[in-house]
Amino acid sequence: MSILGYDEVWLKEKGAIHTAAEIAGQPELWLKTYSLIAARKEGIEIFLKQAVAEASRIILTGAGTSAYIGLSLHSVFGKYLHRHTYAIPTTDLVSHPADYFFQQETLLLISFARSGNSPESTAAVALADKLCGKVYHLIITCDPEGQLAKYPTVSPRYNLVLPPESNDQGLAMTGSYTSMLLAGFLTARIDELETMAPRIETLYRYGRRIFDNFSSVLRKVASMEFKRAVFLGSGPLFGTATESQLKLQELTDGTIVCKNDTFLGFRHGPKAVIDETTLVVFIFSNDPYAWQYERDLVLDIRKGRQPMMTIGLFEVPVNGLVFDLDIQLSEEGSHLEEALLAVCDIIPGQLLGFYKSLALNLSPDNPSVSGAISRVVENVYIYPYSNITVV
Repeated sequence: MSILGYDEVWLKEKGAIHTAAEIAGQPELWLKTYSLIAARKEGIEIFLKQAVAEASRIILTGAGTSAYIGLSLHSVFGKYLHRHTYAIPTTDLVSHPADYFFQQETLLLISFARSGNSPESTAAVALADKLCGKVYHLIITCDPEGQLAKYPTVSPRYNLVLPPESNDQGLAMTGSYTSMLLAGFLTARIDELETMAPRIETLYRYGRRIFDNFSSVLRKVASMEFKRAVFLGSGPLFGTATESQLKLQELTDGTIVCKNDTFLGFRHGPKAVIDETTLVVFIFSNDPYAWQYERDLVLDIRKGRQPMMTIGLFEVPVNGLVFDLDIQLSEEGSHLEEALLAVCDIIPGQLLGFYKSLALNLSPDNPSVSGAISRVVENVYIYPYSNITVV
């Protein structure tokens, strides 16, 4: 059996079988996630209706990859639930809780976590309980036995545990990230869930198209001797760019130094990182207004030092722009919301990280040679928060 172009036995020998299977299995996992949300629709609606009726703000939180989900979804929650929504990592909530939790308000805290065993995950819930006037907890996780899922909060809560396949065994979050991202999107649009089915089918097709048409060429790209990589995305796709740079960097154990930014932000100094050893990945919006700014940045980059290679990732052709590799998702002119594109647009970054890890003779399931990074962050001491002044 072959997975991502490699024999399954060989992948096991290389310590790559979990990551390979978890990356490759994502389109099918998205269909299972949609079915699960559909089965839980009534309970989610009841919880959200009460929480949103009382809450003045929504915070989307998580640590590391789980935090990046909020970067892609905060506008979706704000637009469809009509509450100010912020993406704030648990690592910020834990170190500066009084900056985000207020006694005079009711908060909806939506926590994303693969295992829920990172110390900050439960600490953020505990601090919200302690400092907020009232808090509703929506917990979206992949592990029903994790500490977050079992945390004994006294506040109203709803646990949304995703399909078992979402609980990645590899170090890098792949299927867990995209399934939680999709679950969050569907939760924000829960009253439209039945009409979402055709869009989820389109999302599935986009994912399969990336694997079927572009995985082998991305494997060749990973064999190139680039030392830096830049991922650019705007709006909901900024979260995708952020997660893409992390995937390539952690799967290569930091050998490839990566950067992410928005298209407009990159012009203000950061583009100086581009040199002849740099791979640049442009993750394009399908919003015609935003695309104008993105096009201008691509044209501007052509005036400076040229990167080793450029990749353009887009739903439909971006007329007038040329890249070393074009990854086009739609052949029939279909259109998905940007936050749904974020679910499948991460796959090229995951594949680049996986293939580059193997090219560097690392083990993608556990690429950290020194043990500096691990599947669940360890040795984080949570200090007691007492003698506080609540603002």
